[in-house]
Amino acid sequence: MATKNISITEEAYRRLSNLRKGNESFSEIIIQVTQKGDWRKYFGILSEEKARVLEKSIADGRKRQAELHSQRSKELQKVFT
Repeated sequence: MATKNISITEEAYRRLSNLRKGNESFSEIIIQVTQKGDWRKYFGILSEEKARVLEKSIADGRKRQAELHSQRSKELQKVFT
């Protein structure tokens, strides 16, 4: 099989390395992460605390978006009424 050398940042290397199980190669990890497929295989990848932080961040973002949408709608109603 042909191979290619690539350069990645230390952070990218660390993240890939953290995904390794046993003696999996980095090529195997990259293929697993980039393949389309069943998203359920990623269940449990986050700790409970990180999952809570992510959920809160998503909820906060949705709330901000809803507030901006409401504000824009009111401004448009003023313009067109």
